[in-house]
Amino acid sequence: MQGEKVAQKSCNREQVEELHRLKEQIELQEALFNIKHKIVVLSGKGGVGKSSVAVNLAVALSLSGKKTGLLDVDLHGPSIPTLLGIEGRLPATAARIEPVPYSDTLKVMSVGLLLRDQAEAVVWRGPAKHGVIKQFLAAVEWGNLDYLIVDCPPGTGDEPLSVIQLLEGAEGAVIVTTPQDVALTDVRKSVTFCRQMKLPVIGVVENMSGFVCPHCGEGVDIFKSGGGKLMADEMSVPFLGRIPLDPAMVRAGDEGEPLVEHRADSPTAKAFAEIVATVAARCDTAVNAAREGGQ
Repeated sequence: MQGEKVAQKSCNREQVEELHRLKEQIELQEALFNIKHKIVVLSGKGGVGKSSVAVNLAVALSLSGKKTGLLDVDLHGPSIPTLLGIEGRLPATAARIEPVPYSDTLKVMSVGLLLRDQAEAVVWRGPAKHGVIKQFLAAVEWGNLDYLIVDCPPGTGDEPLSVIQLLEGAEGAVIVTTPQDVALTDVRKSVTFCRQMKLPVIGVVENMSGFVCPHCGEGVDIFKSGGGKLMADEMSVPFLGRIPLDPAMVRAGDEGEPLVEHRADSPTAKAFAEIVATVAARCDTAVNAAREGGQ
């Protein structure tokens, strides 16, 4: 008799846990339902300018009139608030978390916006990180968005894995690399990771691809050039384009003024514009193909 009571309690606890999981899943689906395109920005290693690419991609989309969200899940090194000049702007909290508005068409969420001191270290293990990422997706009031850009930390660890598992129906990944071999070796792993997770690769961006002198206009391949295109061809994934190494890009990041917005006439901003146009076109193509397949 006593054993039956124990079994009954255990069963009830399991049922409660299952109901809790279902509730969380429904909340997540409801939060993401009104987001048309979801794009993950990845890199195989750090130092390739992935966050700068994510910021300029999101800002360029928002400047074109698209309602855009930018989610920073680089929990240990959140740089999005600095790159956008919104450090210290705390998200509003009511029933749900309100992302910080950068503009009328761009909303931002980052753990960096929740830190009282930017020097504070975030020390979390895998399960805690998964929980925070789930909360950023499900408990943040993203509203109706044309695009949600998710900036992941380098590599193929907990954060990218959690994002891809939680973002059902994500459009795909934009993978950022630099031309030198050490970066290309790691970015191949990102392509393989996407394939293992069944996440389409929208394309590869070769950042810091050559240096154009701001005085004479002469180009110098400091980190080589063309490696990203060769790797993309080798791995049979699309190549989106090259972003030159530009001192103005560095200044823009330090000053919190995205290059595509404040130096729109620069060669680097124009290179971004071509990449953004290609990404948007591929997202629209994927949606149209999905609609036709569902008919």
